[in-house]
Amino acid sequence: MPRVLNDERRDLVKAIGDFCRRECGTKEQRDKLTANGQEPHNQRLYEKMAGLGWLGIALPEQYGGAGLGMTDLCLFLEETSYGLAPISGFGTTVIAAAAYQKFGTEEQKRVVLEGVVKGRVEAISMSEPGAGSDVGALTCRAERAGGGYVINGQKTWCSNAHFADHILLIARTSQEESKHRGLTQFMVPTDAGGLEIRGIDTMGGREVNDLYFTDCFVPDSAVVGTPGQAWPQLMAGLNLERMILAALMLGIARRAFDDTLAYVRQREQFGRPIGSFQALKHRIADMATDLECARLLLDDVAAAIDAEPGRVFAREASMAKLKCTELAKHVALEGMQMMGGYGYATEYGMEALLRSAVVSTVYGGTSEIQRDIIGRTYGL
Repeated sequence: MPRVLNDERRDLVKAIGDFCRRECGTKEQRDKLTANGQEPHNQRLYEKMAGLGWLGIALPEQYGGAGLGMTDLCLFLEETSYGLAPISGFGTTVIAAAAYQKFGTEEQKRVVLEGVVKGRVEAISMSEPGAGSDVGALTCRAERAGGGYVINGQKTWCSNAHFADHILLIARTSQEESKHRGLTQFMVPTDAGGLEIRGIDTMGGREVNDLYFTDCFVPDSAVVGTPGQAWPQLMAGLNLERMILAALMLGIARRAFDDTLAYVRQREQFGRPIGSFQALKHRIADMATDLECARLLLDDVAAAIDAEPGRVFAREASMAKLKCTELAKHVALEGMQMMGGYGYATEYGMEALLRSAVVSTVYGGTSEIQRDIIGRTYGL
């Protein structure tokens, strides 16, 4: 069914679509922008979007943002993802910016939020070699010393740190009875002394990094929020992180579906388009139905968050993240199967969509973690 949007949102969606078709609508353009798929973020293109006022879509007007809500942010994410715009830095930037907006000092807000609006990138670092889903197991330490903190330890899987301005670091500042207490957030410049950023090669290109902290000093002014209270601060941002990933992957799922549909309509075997064969026709019908369900879910949760922005929608946001990421992976795999050898070839792009989709069920809380959260909301 058609999406019902007001005039402003309809114009936004059209403008984003036109921009993506013009700037990165062909494989040749995308290859040039991404070093043949190895660099999923192009800063020049990103700054063009900043110039159009899109990067501050959900940030307060006092810092140069548009002051809009979750629905508008999700539309932007979905449409840029569908358009294959290489702006991978935006997701982590929005998550970090929201934390500074809620808990940062006025100076931190000014530096970060105004920078985001202008096209600067921010990163956030939680995971460690021994702590992924179990965030409370973090061991990277920040110890008090001479008007600040000295940080030592290793972080891993930090997206976009290699071109970000700052890293929103979660480190342990004290050992408490509860493993979720004693964690603190820090604003760490990526050029800080004692910080080494080392890239990790992945099937998606240069996306993530190991971080090594060796006697890295940050002043007291680097603390974001209340020392020792990073866990409840992180919990306050769960809606945003999950909805960002859901919207991005709904865009990928839509793109994979449309590319598959175009192929099965055009490709002929045994004297007719392969999409006319029942085996493929029914798979297309199922995917189209699932896409509508996922879109309705995402739109509904976004509207609920806009209506009650201070509430954590743990169940609903987890459902949206689970459904959209699993669907993107499924549709891309189905697309590859229906396109046969062409789906496996880089020329046709389905393999790139699969690479984008498959990791989405892992980062930002695995699908297993999302199911566990949803189950707990039902008292299980």
